[in-house]
Amino acid sequence: MATHLFSEIEYLKGVGKARGEKYRKLGINSPYELIYHIPRTYLDFRAFVPVAQAQLNEYNVLKLTVYRKMPPQRIRGGLVISKAAATDGSDDILIVVYNNVYGFQSLKENETYYMYGKVSGNFLRKEISSPVYISAEEKVLIQPVYPLTQGLSVNMVRTNMRQALELMRADPFETLPRAILEKYDLCPLMAALENIHFPESEEASEAARRRLAFDELLKLQLGMSLMKSRSRRSTAYKMDSAVSAEPFMEGLPFEMTNDQKKAVNEIIADLCRDVPMNRLLQGDVGSGKTAVAAAACYFTAKNNCQSALMAPTEILASQHFRTLSGFLEPFGLKVCLLTGSLTPKKKAAIREQIASGEIDVIVGTHAIIQKDVEYKSLGLVITDEQHRFGVAQRAALAEKGDSPHKLIMSATPIPRTLALIIYGDLDISAITQLPKGRKPVQTYAVTGKLRHRAFGFVKARLDEGRQAYVVCPMIEDSESDLFAVKSYAENAAKGDLKGYTTALLHGKMRAAEKEKVMKQFRDGEIQVLICTTVVEVGVDVPNAAVMVIENAERFGLSQLHQLRGRVGRGEYESSCILITDNTTEDCVKRMKIMSSTADGFKISEEDLKMRGPGDFFGSAQHGLPPLKIADIACNMELMNKAQTCAKEILQADPQLERTENRALKMDVMRLFNKDIIG
Repeated sequence: MATHLFSEIEYLKGVGKARGEKYRKLGINSPYELIYHIPRTYLDFRAFVPVAQAQLNEYNVLKLTVYRKMPPQRIRGGLVISKAAATDGSDDILIVVYNNVYGFQSLKENETYYMYGKVSGNFLRKEISSPVYISAEEKVLIQPVYPLTQGLSVNMVRTNMRQALELMRADPFETLPRAILEKYDLCPLMAALENIHFPESEEASEAARRRLAFDELLKLQLGMSLMKSRSRRSTAYKMDSAVSAEPFMEGLPFEMTNDQKKAVNEIIADLCRDVPMNRLLQGDVGSGKTAVAAAACYFTAKNNCQSALMAPTEILASQHFRTLSGFLEPFGLKVCLLTGSLTPKKKAAIREQIASGEIDVIVGTHAIIQKDVEYKSLGLVITDEQHRFGVAQRAALAEKGDSPHKLIMSATPIPRTLALIIYGDLDISAITQLPKGRKPVQTYAVTGKLRHRAFGFVKARLDEGRQAYVVCPMIEDSESDLFAVKSYAENAAKGDLKGYTTALLHGKMRAAEKEKVMKQFRDGEIQVLICTTVVEVGVDVPNAAVMVIENAERFGLSQLHQLRGRVGRGEYESSCILITDNTTEDCVKRMKIMSSTADGFKISEEDLKMRGPGDFFGSAQHGLPPLKIADIACNMELMNKAQTCAKEILQADPQLERTENRALKMDVMRLFNKDIIG
């Protein structure tokens, strides 16, 4: 079989079945995907030094001629050590290779190589351990270093990469029209791919990286825009602008902030259009997003349509059910809760009421998107904490009706730059004001030495009648983490919190157990809730006025901000104490940021700078294709150019059907792993 760029990776010369499986572990299934396996760094073999000047216990580049190879030696544990003597013409050095007979075999006596490795020994006798090497005949002296998996060496990947690039050279193609390359000062694709792997110079490498980063951001923008235009088809639920939401807003026990009113108006304007709303409602912790969502549900019900709100956890779904019931039932609207833990009999009864249209607002977990749930007239779909749902779940709920309107709520403030990308298929409303009377939470960062004093402060608040959270990290969701949290809770109940009622809440508990503990805490029967991040979003106990976060270094900035948002929800002065013994520069900086600002948007900007977009949400559940080259935090100028370019392309060719856009369309579909067009 003649190998071409899109054939199976196994057919590439020198790969075969066994190595092909290793490539597949890295997500590489074809020579084309191999070409896009971008180096994580480079080795510059131009900067070699004489053996005499090599820095001991440091990595050095040496130019060496191998003059004697010794037979490999087997030592305990099946380890194989291979050695060779080499010289730079003035001084000798020993090459030592551990457990890589194949790599050692490719070294030839009387041949000269550039070698990069750690040099050890002393003034008289030096050795270089398991060096990475290239032949001194090699013309390209800046060499790539790739992300690897067990069984793949850098040299293997380099060799296969040359083969894959050869295939592309034999049948080259370009994804961008010449006019765009010239307008945005981009190098051709073939030159970019050759120079990202085997750069002729630093300048060539930089130009290659810029072109490929632009490509990636452009494809992302095009994909998101195509998803947006696909959702712009007509909806069966165009609502009547003559219906007013004023009675609802006037009937609230508080006055909405200007941001809330603006968001309600934007949503109502969208609901009255003949294409489905696709809007993100962003708001900091406690900014009053649920009241805005309730106004949207009210307006929808007055237009004889149903609303559904999907939350990621049962605790959060129950919370929304209580809040929305409180807002909407006084106006005669019927709200129900549908979750997985209900009895089959209760579920069946609720499903019947939903199908008959008896219920106006349905709140629940992903149970509300199951096949057996039928709606009479689902006009509005709200998902909360969208980044916790995959794109597929968001689509499944939207498919329940006849192109219903969609509102996504997020209490994770996202920098606008990142929001435009992640939610590129959405319009954005942001609530930045806190409701009147909300006081910022005082935040203090202390070391473990002050833990006893910190708990003295907690007890003083408890004695005033307040309640407290103590958050312990359970990052891995593992048995050892769970054991640590349980033993912490037991020790605290016997030690610092002796004499106060405490309870434990963690993610591995059954839903009914969690709900019972939360109810007791809400009702004031429990004074201190010792918990994992299960309380991160949505739990609302106005009497809780103090939070202690143990091992604060194990949380990202945005997550710390989310946790802190569980206190300060009532009329009481509230505090958050971060305990960490980690004194690294990064950790100290994070604690300073947390102590100095309560602005979630500012915190999220800092978080993005410190952690990069890939880690911004922890695990990548936001449904965004992974970016290999572009760093959104650093590439804002390029990002803006890619956005402009995407608009220009789609204005001229809305479905990417022209011949010159065909390769680009294929790449967009490949990046999103599905047909997003049509």
